[in-house]
Amino acid sequence: MYKLIFRPLLFLFDPEKAHKIALFSLKLVLRIPLLNLVYKHSGMRKNGGIDCMGLTFKNRIGLAAGFDKDGKYIQDLSQLGFGFIEIGTITPKPQDGNPKPRLLRLKKDQALLNRMGFNNEGVEAMVTRLKGSSYNAIIGGNIGKNKTTPNKGSDADYLFCFDRLYDLVDYFVVNVSSPNTPDLRALQDKEPLTKLLSTLQSSARSKSVMKPILVKIAPDLTRDQIRDIIDIVKFTDIAGVVATNTTIVRENLLSKTSNLGAGGISGLPVREKSNDVIRQLRAGLPKEKVIIGVGGIFTLEDAEAKIKAGADLVQVYTGFIYEGPSMVRQMVDL
Repeated sequence: MYKLIFRPLLFLFDPEKAHKIALFSLKLVLRIPLLNLVYKHSGMRKNGGIDCMGLTFKNRIGLAAGFDKDGKYIQDLSQLGFGFIEIGTITPKPQDGNPKPRLLRLKKDQALLNRMGFNNEGVEAMVTRLKGSSYNAIIGGNIGKNKTTPNKGSDADYLFCFDRLYDLVDYFVVNVSSPNTPDLRALQDKEPLTKLLSTLQSSARSKSVMKPILVKIAPDLTRDQIRDIIDIVKFTDIAGVVATNTTIVRENLLSKTSNLGAGGISGLPVREKSNDVIRQLRAGLPKEKVIIGVGGIFTLEDAEAKIKAGADLVQVYTGFIYEGPSMVRQMVDL
């Protein structure tokens, strides 16, 4: 039904507007008794839950950050069968993000090009929203820095979001890999990333309950840089890595992108790049370190390839937009 009716209608609109329409429609559909039977799913895996990072996930399939930036649709999205929902990226202060248009479809490549720029309502709005609600879902908090904060002062931004959200989410993802905030990817370098993750780990250790921290990395890192990430994860003893964010490489695309401006590409073009990064991480990390695989998952076979490469859990985003809610129930028992 989604691919035959809803997707063609949604794709008539600008992608950002279509996203808002889709989320509003989801909320409406789930409240109509007969229609909600089509999409609603418990998310329970036949072989039982997945124990990971000290948490028990209903299944391995999560929704990646960026889809519900401000945590407004957690309960609705969780009813589609997702094992976990990652909200954000959240920054200390509200920010508008980059000028529109900033989200584009590359239909020939089954991809998206985005340069959103961490648009969100800020961490205090998120805190208020989460405190006023209860969710039947594992929630990840994806945190970042404000665009106006220089890299030298970025640790304070991450720590502020971390501390404000600590009692309200189940795990954290440190986003240092978006290509849409100037110089952000420089924070993936060994020295600043070690310092940042050590600061957050120290804060976590001071709490009554220690929560998992992962770092989200780009698919465009060199092998030496990936080895540095492995060393950093071991040294700081964080829970693991989310691999990967969007790519800035535009090779072998069917769509013409030279006139579309800057941005990161998600979807099928990043699938194999992500799998390669996962394999390298798994080869170098201890078994107990968690890898969440992201990038180019459209089918059960795509998700299985991530697990085979070494991922413990997976997340979807662009594939969810192209394939619709039914893809989740097809993967629940992975």
